[in-house]
Amino acid sequence: MQHVWREGNRTTLLPEATRFLPAMFDAVSQAEHYVLVELYLMESGKLASQMSNALIDAAERGVKVYLLLDGYGSMGLEHRDRIRLEQAGVALRFFNPIGFHSLARNLSRDHRKIVVVDGEVAFTGGFGAVDEFLEAWYEIAVRIEGPVVADWEELFRRLWRSRLTRQAGGGRASSVLPPQRTAVHYADGIRGRVMSARGYRYQAIRHSLYGRVNQANKRLWLCTPYFVPTFTLRRRLIRAARRGVDVCLLLPGSKHDHPGVRYAGQRFYQALLKAGVRIFEFQPTFIHAKFVLADNWVSLGSCNFDHWNLHWNLEANQEVENQAFAKQVQSLFERNFAASQEVDAAAWAARPWWQRAREWVYGVVDGIVTRLK
Repeated sequence: MQHVWREGNRTTLLPEATRFLPAMFDAVSQAEHYVLVELYLMESGKLASQMSNALIDAAERGVKVYLLLDGYGSMGLEHRDRIRLEQAGVALRFFNPIGFHSLARNLSRDHRKIVVVDGEVAFTGGFGAVDEFLEAWYEIAVRIEGPVVADWEELFRRLWRSRLTRQAGGGRASSVLPPQRTAVHYADGIRGRVMSARGYRYQAIRHSLYGRVNQANKRLWLCTPYFVPTFTLRRRLIRAARRGVDVCLLLPGSKHDHPGVRYAGQRFYQALLKAGVRIFEFQPTFIHAKFVLADNWVSLGSCNFDHWNLHWNLEANQEVENQAFAKQVQSLFERNFAASQEVDAAAWAARPWWQRAREWVYGVVDGIVTRLK
């Protein structure tokens, strides 16, 4: 879904869990009316307990709390933790639990990350409630205030009422959502827009990115953890680099939760490098963040811009068009480039046969997955 551009917003970039987790928990602790949380990943552990504690504390003081989890991504959330949430008054639902229905339906997942508090503040990014986000994975988020918060809330409300969501065991909390509150419009605020995608029929995020790649004049920097781009995106990145745009990719290095995905994407390196695209592989940890900078336009959220995300998943990104915010994102990219190893075009062209073979094998697997469409 493509929402309209809205003026009067405030955005705060929150790189790393040490910044965005305290900010989210603080916002929940100050809630007076309702808290809406939608996540793909939630597994029992330290971070899930912290998240649960924050939601339970809010529910116990009378705040209406609603938690919507993906039916597959939350399979690691133990039964006792689900019961604890419900007994405390948290309304809990699951999107599309795995079942004995079509393969296509099981493959469709809710990959969005949304936190809305009182209709006044929202958070999005690539985060989840699994312990890897505490130390092992590098992630970023954005705190949002202003009129676009209503669009984030609308995404949550529509899915909460969807026939594909199933209520949990039946706690004491009502699953009926409260009336939506109106966010503040800031006179000194900036321009923003919410973009979402739902499978191959609704790909506003993809089309927005493609348009910005075509329009970029100075720079096009993209960070994604799962770089298996569509043919169209690869072609547009190459064309941008050839017309003189500074095209840089910030990708994971050897520390990766799905190494096969990395190998499948590496088969595209040579053509990109030959066209002048610069590729940086992040070294300190697995980089799970997803954000794009094209001149003064930023897109940040859940979408990985790979075959799988764009075809099967529900995704949502926050777009911002503002020079000051773009400058912050530029600085973040530059810090991460400095912590990365740049792929040398000549060295890559001379890589050993076994590495090429590995790319080919995982490329074949990627082709099979792509044909599942």
